[in-house]
Amino acid sequence: MAAASEKMFLALLFIFFMARGIIIVDANFGKSMYLTWGTQHASIQGEDLQLVLHQTSGSAAQTKIPFLFGSIESKIKLVPNNSAGTVTAYYLSSTGSQHDEIDFEFLGNISGQPYIVHTNIYTQGNGSKEQQFYLWFDPTADFHNYTIHWNPTQVVWYIDSIPIRVFMNNEEEGIAYPNKQGMKVYTSLWNADDWATRGGLVKTNWTNAPFIARLNRFRARACKWNGPISINNCASNVPSNWWTSPIYKQLSYAQMGQLYWVRNNYMIYDYCKDTKRFNGQVPPECFKTQF
Repeated sequence: MAAASEKMFLALLFIFFMARGIIIVDANFGKSMYLTWGTQHASIQGEDLQLVLHQTSGSAAQTKIPFLFGSIESKIKLVPNNSAGTVTAYYLSSTGSQHDEIDFEFLGNISGQPYIVHTNIYTQGNGSKEQQFYLWFDPTADFHNYTIHWNPTQVVWYIDSIPIRVFMNNEEEGIAYPNKQGMKVYTSLWNADDWATRGGLVKTNWTNAPFIARLNRFRARACKWNGPISINNCASNVPSNWWTSPIYKQLSYAQMGQLYWVRNNYMIYDYCKDTKRFNGQVPPECFKTQF
């Protein structure tokens, strides 16, 4: 009887969520993504995605559907050895001139130098919110988890469950926040030697090609975007929208300690401190509580 009651409860819960247009997605690369370019040498199979860069072409993939809020994660093993000039990107983005976007970009390096993790967020077509970090491990030796957690309150970038950056929702203060556009997940490996390594001073050494980045265990535990109805449905405080739970509205005390450890020891660029770039007029969110 208990098992039957549980099945009935789950069935009713499913009907309730479907009626509200809420669909929680949790799938792997093979089910969720398809290759968009570089199909002649990149591959997707089940839990695994391999991106390849030759001198003639890089490669990329994207999800079949967009999302609004949730947790987007994958394990990534970056291009080893001399990867200078290459960029491996893993990000969320909508489309159009007023698009929203949340970025992880990994800037290649000369062998023996640390990778740079480049983060950015676009709101209504405006970016210029870059923060950069060195990593505290070799990201080419093994797979590490990179997660973008996005909810109505904040966006948090995680590496191996350690928060490295937070962007808070200050929309009531007139600061745009990405909460009204569905975003697909994208990943790519491409040549960016005009800017990626030391501002473009170090060029890609094609004798090291092919360059290969490997990704596995993709999870989009997120709310499927079904058009404007999702703006309210994906943000509503219902049990299925676990990302709206109070524990996800701000970092815990322990997570704050981790965040400060990363920022104090590994942060190398913060747009909020680049007064020259903005002629002394730094963006308004820089004056708000960011954590």
